[in-house]
Amino acid sequence: MIHNAIRTVKKLVDLLDLQKKFILSHLREGDLAVDFTMGNGHDTEFLSKTVGENGRVVAFDIQQLALDNTAKRLRESGCPENYRLILASHDRAPGFVTEPIKVGMFNLGYMPGSGNKALTTMRKTTLPAVANAVGMLGSDAILLVAVYPGHAEGEAEGRELEAYFSTLSRYKYCVGQFRMLNSPTSPYFMICETK
Repeated sequence: MIHNAIRTVKKLVDLLDLQKKFILSHLREGDLAVDFTMGNGHDTEFLSKTVGENGRVVAFDIQQLALDNTAKRLRESGCPENYRLILASHDRAPGFVTEPIKVGMFNLGYMPGSGNKALTTMRKTTLPAVANAVGMLGSDAILLVAVYPGHAEGEAEGRELEAYFSTLSRYKYCVGQFRMLNSPTSPYFMICETK
């Protein structure tokens, strides 16, 4: 019995599942969603399948490898053709998306499996991109930003994003942060919901 209880505690918090629960409380079939950091396309796939054939997903990355990997993932996983993959920095999103969005996702850091940990998201583009994304949110919408503080730039991104999110009006937005307090270098995420 004690062994089962320990196993339950270990599984108590799965941040990826928690992220999806927050997203799914807002995102419906037919909605518009943006993946601001495409990477290998896991979030793009999730968004594409969730919004369905009548919805749309726009995804950004600065690496051609990200677009290639994501396009392959979307084809092979049977996603509807409801997506647009854009080779551009996430801070340029307002030039491509002019309608209010229901969901925005950022998964900061470097692209897993790329072999290039030096190529990572940077504050100089991440902070304007997140501010733009907040401005793009429609009603009953959510922005989710996953932060990876295990490297210097990721830690700095997290601090500056916390400072930015703390300035938003509590009458217009509900902002939260979800992290493991006893594991300070583990990934965590912030959400910003419109009221």
